[in-house]
Amino acid sequence: MRKEPLRKCLATNERLAKKDLLRVVKNNEGKIFVDLTGKANGRGAYIKKSNEALEIAKKKKCFERVFECTIEESIYEELSKYINE
Repeated sequence: MRKEPLRKCLATNERLAKKDLLRVVKNNEGKIFVDLTGKANGRGAYIKKSNEALEIAKKKKCFERVFECTIEESIYEELSKYINE
């Protein structure tokens, strides 16, 4: 039996299994994107797969604080698309 890796959601501060979260990455070039593999190089931040968590992250500007730059609306739209699948 393998140990399930836990990560903390930016918005809700819950510790959840990696499979229940989406990872957003800022790579060395400063590009921000959604990482579905969970293995991309760069600074990663996790968010719970729920619309409530996405709204909290947007309102509190959690990703902007973590990555120290402005986040384009397209990133939030992409996250929303993966959450609602």
